[in-house]
Formats: sequence, C-alpha cells, structure tokens
Amino acid sequence: MTTVSDETSDVLPAEPDPDGAHDTAQPLADGDTAVGQESGAEADSAGGTADDAIDDAEIASSATADPVTDGTGAEEADARESGTDEFAEDAAVTDDAAVESGDDDSDEPAGLSDSDAHEPTDDASEIDIAGSDTDAAAIDDTVDTVDPEVGDTEAGASGADPIPTPVSAIAADDAADVVAAEDDTDASDGIENVVDEDTDITPAAETPTVAVCQLDPADDTWWTSAIFYQIYPRSFSDLNGDGVGDLAGVIDKLGYLELLGVDAIWLSPIMRSPMADHGYDVSDPRDIDPLFGDLATFDTLIAEAHDRDLRVTMDLVPNHTSDQHEWFVEALASEPGSAARERYIFRDGRGEDGDEPPNNWLSIFGGPAWTRVPDPDGTPGQWYMHIFAAEQPDLNWENPEVFDDLEKTLRFWLDRGVDGFRIDVAHGMAKPVDLPDMDVEAAGLLQNSDDDPRFNNYAVHDIHRKIRKVIDEYPGAANVGEIWVDDNERFAEYLRPDELHLGFNFRLAKADFDPDAIRGAIENSLDSVLSVGGTPTWTLSNHDVDREVTRYGRLTDGATIDVDLGILRARAMALVELALPGTVFIYNGAELGLPNADLPDEVLQDPVWERSGHTERGRDACRVPLPWEGFEPPFGFSSTPRTWLPIPDSWGRFTVEAQLEDIGSTLSLYRQAIEIRYERPEFDGDTVEWYGAPEGCLAFRRSVGHLVCALNTSDVPVQLPPGEVLLSSYPLIDGQLAPNSAAWLV
Repeated sequence: MTTVSDETSDVLPAEPDPDGAHDTAQPLADGDTAVGQESGAEADSAGGTADDAIDDAEIASSATADPVTDGTGAEEADARESGTDEFAEDAAVTDDAAVESGDDDSDEPAGLSDSDAHEPTDDASEIDIAGSDTDAAAIDDTVDTVDPEVGDTEAGASGADPIPTPVSAIAADDAADVVAAEDDTDASDGIENVVDEDTDITPAAETPTVAVCQLDPADDTWWTSAIFYQIYPRSFSDLNGDGVGDLAGVIDKLGYLELLGVDAIWLSPIMRSPMADHGYDVSDPRDIDPLFGDLATFDTLIAEAHDRDLRVTMDLVPNHTSDQHEWFVEALASEPGSAARERYIFRDGRGEDGDEPPNNWLSIFGGPAWTRVPDPDGTPGQWYMHIFAAEQPDLNWENPEVFDDLEKTLRFWLDRGVDGFRIDVAHGMAKPVDLPDMDVEAAGLLQNSDDDPRFNNYAVHDIHRKIRKVIDEYPGAANVGEIWVDDNERFAEYLRPDELHLGFNFRLAKADFDPDAIRGAIENSLDSVLSVGGTPTWTLSNHDVDREVTRYGRLTDGATIDVDLGILRARAMALVELALPGTVFIYNGAELGLPNADLPDEVLQDPVWERSGHTERGRDACRVPLPWEGFEPPFGFSSTPRTWLPIPDSWGRFTVEAQLEDIGSTLSLYRQAIEIRYERPEFDGDTVEWYGAPEGCLAFRRSVGHLVCALNTSDVPVQLPPGEVLLSSYPLIDGQLAPNSAAWLV
C-alpha cells in the first residue's frame, strides 16, 4: 500500500467517526441558501417572455459576480474542519484504485482505498438501440410522496399522423406506380415553413455551391470533453404553429443553448421520412423532411449555430431504410435475385412452400424479423429482413452499392458544414452470411445480448473504417456510435483510432440511485475505453428511456413516482455526471428537471403502443414538448394548444421562464455546473480515484486537478471531505451534505 504524498494529503478526507454514527438532519434556518447559488442566470427584470429573459441574462452574465460562492463557504469550511469527516476509511491509497480512461499521468497519485423481459409482439417500432426546480426551502428533509400523475392532459389533443401503410403491404404490380407517384409529388406539398420574420432564409440548391467547412477544422479533439445537447426536433420548439417542433424553432432558441453553455447540438432524425418511427425510417437521406423545414432552413441553422460557436451533429440511420425508399419500392417490383433486391436482405422461405421465415430471428419490437412479399406475378414470394419494424427493411451491407450511397449521404451533409453524426444502431448493419438461428428464449423486447447474431458481427468494423475515412477528410468533424455491447473488449473495438470517435455508453443511465450501482457503472465505463485510449461518454437520459427524474423518483412499489424526490436525485446525478472525465450528453429538458408526462392512452403515438397490442406504452412519456414560458399549455412551445403530444397542465413550474431568474432552479444549477466545468483547472485528468465513504455515499477525485465529487444517496446528512465547496445540488445542512444531494469540492 502506498501512502499519499504530502502535496496531495490536504485534499484527502480525514478518518471516519470511530463509532460510525450519523447526525440527524437539521432543518434549514431561514435564509439558508445553496452553496454556489449566485449565477449569471440572474436578470435585471422579472417581466417579459422567456426569450426576453434569455436576452437579458446573456447581457447580465458577462458582468455578474463569481458564480460559485455565496459568502457561506468560510462558515461551512469551519464546520467541516471542526467536525468528524466520514468520507475516508483511511488516508492511504491502493495501487489499483485508480480507474483509467486514457493515458496515464506521470504525476498522479495512486487511488484511495474503499472499504438490470418483455414478451414479443407481432410487430413494433424501432427503439434506436440500443421542472422548475423545487424551491429548496420548500423541500422538507423528508420528501412527501406526490401523486404519480404529472398533470392533466387534454385527451385527443394530439395532432398525430396515422402510421403509414408499409409499402411491403402493397401488391408488387402496384409498386412501380408508387415510384411514379412519388416522383410527381411536390416535396413541400401542404407544409408551410414559417420562421421568424427577422430570419433571412434563401432557397438552397440540392448541394451548396461551395462546401461549408466545419466550425473549427483546426480543433480535432473538441469532442473529447464536449457537452452535447440532444434535441428531439418534434418536441423542442414549434415556430410554424402546426404543433410539431421544427428547424426554425431550433434556430429561434439558439440563444438559449448558448446561454446554457453547451458545445454542440445533436439533432434526432430530420431527414425525409414517412414517420412510421418518427424519423428512424428514412425514405430520402439527402433531404429534410417538410415537417421540419427544408434545406435552406437547415443551412441557416448551421450558419447561425456556428456564429454562436455551437457545433451541429445529426442522426444517421445506416442499418435500414424506410419501406418507402425508392430502392425498396424498386426491389418489390423486381424479380428475386435482381440487382434491386440485392441492396436488401431477401431470402426464400423455409418449409414445403417457403411459407416459413428463412430463420427464427425476432424483431427487436417482437414478432418475426421477416415479412413475406408477393413476386411480381402476384404469387407468394420471398421474405425480407427487418430487425426493427416491417416499415424498416435492413440493408445488405455486403453490397458495395450500399456504402457508395452512404458515402454520398455523408459528404452531402458534411459539405453543408455538419460537424458530425450520431450513428444509429452502430453495432448493427453487418449480418452473418449463414444467418444462423438465434436463442429465442434469451431474446427480449427492445434489447439484445452480446452473443445475439443479429448484432455486433465483426464485419461491422470494416463499415466503420470506411465511414471514418470519409469523415477524416473533413477536419473538425466527429462521429459517435450507438453501441449496445456489454463486453468491454468488444465495445472498445468500435473505438479504435480508425473507427468511431466516440461510443455511447448507457451504463450510468441504467444504474439505480445506489452508490454501488453508480460506482460500478462509472468504473465499467472507464474500463471499456481504457485499452484503446478512448474517451468515455456519459448520459442520464435520451429519447428512448424514462427521464431521470421519473426513474430516480420511482418508489419501491414500482408504480408511485415522487417527483420532488426524483428532482433532488436528478440534480445530484447531474453533478456526478458533469464531474467525470470525458464527453457528456444532455437530453433536452433534463436541464429543466422534467419528469415523464403521464399521458392518457388515447394520445399515445409511439408505434410500440399499437404494435404491442397496447401492452407496452412506448416512449412518448419522455418525448413531450418542452415548456418555455407562460402558465398554461402549450407553454410557449407552439402557437397552437394542439401539440403533437399534449403538455401537462402542471408543467408551469418547469418552464424556462420560471427557472431562468431563479438561482435555485435546476436550470441555474446546470448553467453553473457547465460554467465551472470549463473554467476550473480542477477538472483536469483522465482518471478518477475513489475515497472510502460512509454507507449510502460515494466520493471520487479527478486525478490531476483533484476536483472532489461527493454523493449522498442516504436519508441522513453526512460529513463532507475537507475542502472548499464549489457547488452543491442542495443547500448544506449545518455544513454537512444533505440527503439525496451531491457537492463539488477543491
């Protein structure tokens, strides 16, 4: 065992209380405030809209006081120094306690000692496999349980489009007519793209006359510590008043994103699509769907985002197309064995008349992963593969024509200035040549295992190398892959220098609010990139999983959601996430403390709901439009109250307007944390070292800068490690770390 050097011993915790006793929680005295609660979020005026407040805050943030102190630090430090520190089992370190995520730092000390099935259904849609913060003084030490219903919704208020009939259901002799009909259809028929009258949008050619470069071609490592903000376009901001978010709405809110402090935005699918799976069924990968705008609007978004030093990345869906893609329509009209069919995975069926699927593979959404289509003469014919929905036929990546087309798509968007891609189902695409049967008993809805033949086949790495070669021709561009692979060695293979820049790791999002589970997720995530010197990634939520407030607020009965408790815990986990080395992804609305919305059955739109026979509610609850301002729906999201999913009446407390000027809000906490993360040298270092900690707690330190992050998941206050508190997710209680909270110290 190696002892800590003198130069680092001052930041280590002291010995724990010998009898291990905890002090009981004490109520906050009147006037107590959270540590580090003065922020650039303060505004000079309490009136006006959210946009006005954002403008005011942008001006005020350049002339505010230190955002990380509030005059209470000295007293709290004294209280800690005079008390008994519970966060260390001893002041020594073990050689193996440091968890690495990159190259070793020659001067870093050794680490400190320490004492997650659904039944298949006939069909379903793709999961792309893979508010106002409560007033601190109003939250008692024991949080009351609230009703799980998050506000009332207006039944039938959705402007839902029906799920289109798959082209696979059209008789083959009609398929050619579909092609002709598509050719004659005006792409923007019935869609009016309304934007701010001050926004200058000029028509764009199919490709820009002169290629637009990425934000900063000289910076080829920006992605190693970036904060990405995921925008689910349907739900971010609607400027044309149709109840669905659009690109003009994104442009309208760029000032908000700049104020939040993020580096890049990731746009969920905006390419032309029939919307059978809300954009993950792409019919034209080199066009914008009219629901969201057009190429001219997209070009304006790129230009205005870059003007604000914001990068723009977008979803890429290479595993499959829409069944209304011109290639698939042509394939249905063609004979078996034709070149058109070779772009997809068509096979003869098994059984006497070929009436059984080619193998036993299941769709991720349940039911068989094969659909039979008629031959051109009308007789029952071959089967085509769709690992996801029937409207999403898998491409045949053994066919060189498939990558050639993807390369055109990559260059099309990169030449417009896109800064990178998030690759959907990055562990998919390649299929084993012999298509062996799978273990059906081990299969589950919306999940896969490492030995699942549908995914993670070695040939996929050749595809990623080809993609990387193209991206490397555009300095400053990067890609991140959605990789649902548990084995660390297999996961790391995707992050070799000639493949993906980043790989999504979902372990932290899947971990319960428990110190052992959280620590295990962190250690595993760091280990998974160690062998290739990769960059770890962190996220607490996205468009496919329950929001963190709902997950952390779910009580032991599994049904009741305590929203206020979930907010406390989500705030704490935000500090844990932002304290870690690597790249962070924030899902739109997380910074507002949004929970899942409690939606009535009649407004659900996720295809999973229909295709599961109404047994799986799908992902709509985490995709509800964001609340921006006002006191009733649609809370500034749109000019129409009939938004594509209804916004709960109770969400007035979560609006940007309500939180922007509240220094104790979740939005203000995120802004402060992001600002501190970028400004303080204590966030340096690619490794973390673990402290011993009292029961229900954890603490770690960045290896070089020595920032300490402490988390208390217990129901009693605990003593903090020594040091100055930079920021806490909830006010300290007599100098101690409150239950369900976290703090940063230096």
